Amino acid sequence: MSTAALTPARIAARARRGRALKNLGIFALIVVVLAIMLFPFYWMVLTSLRSQVDNVSRVPVWWFTPTLENYQNVISRNNFLDFTWNSFVIAALSTGVGLVLGLPAAYSIARFKQEGLAIAILIARLTPYITYLVPWYLAFRALGLIDTYLALTLTHLIVGMPLIVWIMISFFEGVPQDLEEAAFVDGATRIGAFVRVILPLSTPGIVAASILAFIFSWNQFLFSLVLSGPNTRPVPVAVFNFISYGQIDFGGLGAAAVLITLPVIVLTLIIQRWIVTGLTMGAVKG
Repeated sequence: MSTAALTPARIAARARRGRALKNLGIFALIVVVLAIMLFPFYWMVLTSLRSQVDNVSRVPVWWFTPTLENYQNVISRNNFLDFTWNSFVIAALSTGVGLVLGLPAAYSIARFKQEGLAIAILIARLTPYITYLVPWYLAFRALGLIDTYLALTLTHLIVGMPLIVWIMISFFEGVPQDLEEAAFVDGATRIGAFVRVILPLSTPGIVAASILAFIFSWNQFLFSLVLSGPNTRPVPVAVFNFISYGQIDFGGLGAAAVLITLPVIVLTLIIQRWIVTGLTMGAVKG
């Protein structure tokens, strides 16, 4: 068929088919990516609901009778609720202290262009954690702080505070300085302008940085393995209870992994809605 024979209706139909094929390809790509990302979580849940016999079978068992025995063993026999509480306290304390120290540092870097401080914080974040481990252990042992929340909170700051600083630098740089100058004219000090003007405008960034810092602290393993003890052992370290020299309790590991992941997922989903609401309200007000 020649180009001249193409009517406007046929051209429009071809354009619609092209858009439909393009949308179908994008949808298929999204499905493939989501399947690859979510399959490990799906398999983790299946593992937590299967018996040990099914989990160690050479042929993957897809059809089975679900059991909650693994969850019962994790919660009742391994003091998992105590480990969860320890993780929550450590993550909350390290996130809170990281915000108290990191927000002023990020503001100072953003307003006064302190590139040296920014690079030093970045280097501290990129340095392997094993580099800090021995000095921290020797110092805390000399001070009698092994197996305390204080020791774990301070060490987790190495993980969370640089993350908070680097996320918040861009947010503070996006706040117009005219707003601060208006606050100065009204008699506010720099600290007052920071607390009353800058922080409220940067709330979405603060929440996002807090979530990430909390999650990184929640999942931290190396510092917790060496510096924790019976009184402060968090859940990543407690998972070791399901690994022995002769056998691995795959069902217990799966159940523990689900219980570790679930609070973080729920927290993220709840606060994500709050972030979107805050951004929408700010756009409407602007």
